[in-house]
Amino acid sequence: MKSLYLPIAGLLAGLITLVSPTVSAQTATPNVFDRAYIHDVMIRATDWQLAHPKHKLTDWTNGAFYAGVWAAYETTKSPKILDSLMAMGERNGWQPGRRFDHADDIAICQTYINLYRLKKDKRMIQATIDTVQKLRQVPGPEVRKHGITWWWCDALFMAPPVLAQLSNELKDPSLLTFNDSLFRQTYKLLYNNEERLYARDASYLIAADGTGKREANGQKIFWSRGNGWVMGGLVKLLTELPRKHPSRAFYLEQYKQMSERLLGLQQPDGLWRSSLLDPAAYPGGEASGSGFDCYALAWGINQGILPKKQYLPAVRKAWVALNALVSPEGRVGWVQPIGADPRRNFSADSWEVYGTGAFLLAGSEVLKLK
Repeated sequence: MKSLYLPIAGLLAGLITLVSPTVSAQTATPNVFDRAYIHDVMIRATDWQLAHPKHKLTDWTNGAFYAGVWAAYETTKSPKILDSLMAMGERNGWQPGRRFDHADDIAICQTYINLYRLKKDKRMIQATIDTVQKLRQVPGPEVRKHGITWWWCDALFMAPPVLAQLSNELKDPSLLTFNDSLFRQTYKLLYNNEERLYARDASYLIAADGTGKREANGQKIFWSRGNGWVMGGLVKLLTELPRKHPSRAFYLEQYKQMSERLLGLQQPDGLWRSSLLDPAAYPGGEASGSGFDCYALAWGINQGILPKKQYLPAVRKAWVALNALVSPEGRVGWVQPIGADPRRNFSADSWEVYGTGAFLLAGSEVLKLK
């Protein structure tokens, strides 16, 4: 069943209303790549989402959202956005969530550390330091229950950037060694070298006898947003990791492998489907996974890691498509609700704070394309 998109505010009059969560190449317009347009749409999306809070501020959803808000501030230098970031930290008392060993509960600390880099006020990161130190010293419920601490792929966006940021701020390379240990456990368990994608968690792994969860077409289940989390996390980790760090090659190779795989899984409309290997079963494009992928691929181009000739057309298509999901007031729609797999219904009216975060991250890198 097809549904109508809302037209994008600020584009040329020639950009017509689109049908279904798909975008054809013919709708592309240079306007969405103008610096002024990107500034405007990022501010509108930020303002709308800040005006429509949905979760506790320390929740992982807001960890992802505020990572995007920070990117919007860095891009636009809006004092209003910076004020909102500082207000969030003060309301939280600069505290992470209550679970010291759960990656979701330190995702918000990425933003605390970025703000600390501006203000140099140690109280902004002291609770983060204390939580990470406890994580290093005390076996927590997650590892006792699951055998590893970061047992689901989403964790690779939530926690590794925090450890890498702290390593740089505290000048403590042992935090990178600790991160490597936890990250490689997750990689060993969930990364599929043949598909070059991550299973969401162990419940999506296929047993040696071939049994396990599969899509309707018989393919293994690889969730778009789950792999988007990983791609976004790799970008943030590589940004923090010293150029000569011995583990950099490991993360860089993984990033390149996944980038190449995702390039081939992008659909003609520029978006990725909720289930990466069974797009026909999920005909609508999805904003959060697509946003993280656009962000990660654009970053690779900007860093000279991904060949521009090969990847730029895909990023441009993705950015045009993502902008078609934004309502005139700034709401990012077609976001899959909270879940652990692709099997969720969503529409133009479906929004979540992490969808906005992914869109803002994408815009921050698309702006830098040359």
